[in-house]
Amino acid sequence: MALYKEQGIVLRTMRLGEADRIVTILSQGSGTVRAVAKGVRKTKSRFGARLEPFTHVDLLLYEGRELDIVTQADIITPFRRLREDYERFAAGEMILEAADRVSQERERNTALFLLVLNALRALDMPEGDAGFIADSFLLRLAAQAGFLPSLTACAECGRSGALRFSIQQGGMVCDDCRSGGTVRVTEDTIPYLTGLLDERPTVAPEATRQQAGHLVRAYLEYHLDRPLRSWAHVPR
Repeated sequence: MALYKEQGIVLRTMRLGEADRIVTILSQGSGTVRAVAKGVRKTKSRFGARLEPFTHVDLLLYEGRELDIVTQADIITPFRRLREDYERFAAGEMILEAADRVSQERERNTALFLLVLNALRALDMPEGDAGFIADSFLLRLAAQAGFLPSLTACAECGRSGALRFSIQQGGMVCDDCRSGGTVRVTEDTIPYLTGLLDERPTVAPEATRQQAGHLVRAYLEYHLDRPLRSWAHVPR
């Protein structure tokens, strides 16, 4: 078996046997890696809390046929503030869940790794707005995955001034082009959605934030073809 070093973010863990865990890690250089952390659930485990979700870690692993084996783990960033606040924790869980849905095992995706890492760093800042950061992450994740919604013009004809959002048609659509179910958005929603994409916090009424969050979530779920279970717990 080959020994290799990797840097990653722990997405989730699962119990294995009496003392081990399977750890799913979004790595910088190797995509999603699933590895066994032996004895991690024992009181005197050398890994301690280093392999818990959210942790940004330096790893030394043995490459296995199906599952790799973690031999060393050192914390780079623990994201303590994120863990200690419910709103930040809920937003962080949704970020990890969405990243886990789009990442591919053994397929390098440095852009996704950095997107997740920067979102967690933003959540860990004292001034971070959990709802904004979570929705911004989802919209930028959609853009990175190749299905950015049209926000400033009709997705079908390119005309400006469209005030309806269509999940199936790829974003804003005008009255002439809309087909099937659409959602009429408020005047504040488009600037707010654009701010999410640009990571530029925009002051908006709560109703606008709610509508934008629902649209982003529904749009991403449509393209992922499955719901985001943790989205409901994210504050708006």
